Amino acid sequence: MNDAIAPPRRAQTDSIHQRIRADIEGNIVSGAWPPGYRIPFEHELMQEYGCSRMTVNKVMSRLAEIGLIERRRRAGSFVARPQVQSAVLEIPDIKAEIVSRGQAYRYELISSQRRRATPEDRQLLVVEAGADVLLLTCRHFAAGEPFAFEVRRLNLAAVPMAADVDFASEPPGTWLLGHVPWTQAEHRIRSLNAGEAYAAALDIPPETACLVVERRTWRGGESITHARQVFPGNLYYLSATFTPTQE
Repeated sequence: MNDAIAPPRRAQTDSIHQRIRADIEGNIVSGAWPPGYRIPFEHELMQEYGCSRMTVNKVMSRLAEIGLIERRRRAGSFVARPQVQSAVLEIPDIKAEIVSRGQAYRYELISSQRRRATPEDRQLLVVEAGADVLLLTCRHFAAGEPFAFEVRRLNLAAVPMAADVDFASEPPGTWLLGHVPWTQAEHRIRSLNAGEAYAAALDIPPETACLVVERRTWRGGESITHARQVFPGNLYYLSATFTPTQE
């Protein structure tokens, strides 16, 4: 008699669902499948992954909801073309900004931790209990001096490929802007005195005024990342050009 217990059918289905989604997203964000590329038909994906049409359809429906693909009746599914963003504040790339000033840029990854979402992760990243989160702590330098201290959380359900990225050599913000499309962003900006922890990270006196920028991005309602960046107040500012609202 065989006493082995087969894994729950739901767990097997979820695993295949996650694998199909990760493979398709990986091809899209890597550029292997450019905008307009026709994704394999559902029956082709069923054959490749050995799964039901329902599983494939669920993946494709979710990818369409978050704006990565377009589903066309009778024609199939295609990689969506990037949407034009219109925002008072754009999402800046710290590395590009420093280089554009003519200063030498350096980046330091302080820590990287993959974990189940803590209460703080759930609040800041807007994810459910048990979500898979990557927590990164890093520093950015301009001309050899600390320019920004960053704590970033990534929702690995939204960007599973981030788990395999070497963030010791590439800043997370730079990687995200180059590989992960987004449809909505939120900025929160405030000032504070550095205090002991930020002062140590930025090599400044504890009473130094700092600018804190908190940023969250989504794709089709799915949270991608939350970042808190702290800058010495004399080194960074944000500006925006806008016109009167039309009634």
